[in-house]
Amino acid sequence: MAKSSTDLKNTVASAFSKIFKPVNQSNILYHYTPIVGLTSYTVLSVNVMNPDLIISVFPKRDITNILLVNSLVGVGLHVYNRPILTDAAPKSKVMYCAYGSLLFSFGSVLLWAVLRTIVPDNKLLTTVLGLASGFTLTAVGKECLDFVDSKVKSVK
Repeated sequence: MAKSSTDLKNTVASAFSKIFKPVNQSNILYHYTPIVGLTSYTVLSVNVMNPDLIISVFPKRDITNILLVNSLVGVGLHVYNRPILTDAAPKSKVMYCAYGSLLFSFGSVLLWAVLRTIVPDNKLLTTVLGLASGFTLTAVGKECLDFVDSKVKSVK
């Protein structure tokens, strides 16, 4: 029993250290900002699929553009710091990151807008569908970047 307790503590400590990194410029840009972007992306999925829910939380302000900008910056900085772009010129890195971030974020918004028109008008269903599709798109995108990064490492 002591071993499983120790394993649990080690697992929690490992997860904690992956999420909460020391605060420095690099971690702020390439760890915490993408986390804020992912959070905004998640809320954006709900905002597009069930706008009444977000309006009930923020009745005096439309936060769609704030969520979209945070998502764009978070995705862009995440891609900017990937191994595949290590050797790219700074201008090219910015261009590739902006392109990827725009495609991912606006493609997601387009998907959610289309889904919203074809699914029944059920608030719970649209919210869950927005969250599930956002999670899936994020997971597939990360897996794709990890795969490409692994190929770059093996070529060098």
